[in-house]
Amino acid sequence: MSEVRRKVILVDDIKFGLQMGKQKLQEIYEVYPAISATRMFAILENVRPDVILLDINMPGCCGYEAIKQLKADPRFTDIPVIFVTSRSDEDSVVEGISLGAADHIVKPFSVAYLQERIENLLNPQHGQKLEQEESSLHAKNANKPCVLAVDDVPYMLRSIQYALRHRFNVYTLSRPEKIEEFLRQMKVTPELFLLDFNMPEMDGYDLFLKIREFPEHKQTPIIFLTSDGTMDNVTVAINLGAVDFVVKPFSSSVLREKVAKHIYKEEYFV
Repeated sequence: MSEVRRKVILVDDIKFGLQMGKQKLQEIYEVYPAISATRMFAILENVRPDVILLDINMPGCCGYEAIKQLKADPRFTDIPVIFVTSRSDEDSVVEGISLGAADHIVKPFSVAYLQERIENLLNPQHGQKLEQEESSLHAKNANKPCVLAVDDVPYMLRSIQYALRHRFNVYTLSRPEKIEEFLRQMKVTPELFLLDFNMPEMDGYDLFLKIREFPEHKQTPIIFLTSDGTMDNVTVAINLGAVDFVVKPFSSSVLREKVAKHIYKEEYFV
């Protein structure tokens, strides 16, 4: 009995790149090439892929707009998306992850490298990685300040980790209702909190108050993350006592600058 091959939708607006990509991948996967995001959505009406390989720079509907549409559609939201692009700057990586991408691969790449990244993503143990990081409560690097990020969206936590990884020890919590237990078990003390404002189990307002119940965190800076930067939300955040807010999706440089500013108590440009 032949082995069932994984299905891959490959999206690239450059015909030569699309042909080469299909040629390289079809020995390993069942490949469905798409010259545009529009064509990708047409294929999705009949094919349920294991993963979508998506270019960013495309005319009409770019990769960022395409992934927004994918994540907004209940039929497609769980399909992993890997950006395969020539864009290697950090802001592009962070923006892609913050929009829901599972990975970011820079062209050119080897087939073996791409296959490894795909298989790591689709391996059932991959989904445990964030939880393992989340439960790692011991100090990482004593020379780096500690930041605790709380967000119920795992890919948002990954984007925060990626953006801050060089300057700070970033701990993550995807279940805000466990904040008390998490803080009591931590072997280090967070010097700043990044809190999503809208979460189902415990919203940012209740989470803020719960953190302030800890004597050591009465004055710890708290920055809210929000996808809605309206004046009402900003006013609520400031009235609560938050030192700042960041609108999602965010720029990695803006996030680093705001975090550093409130930890080091001075303007800090990164």
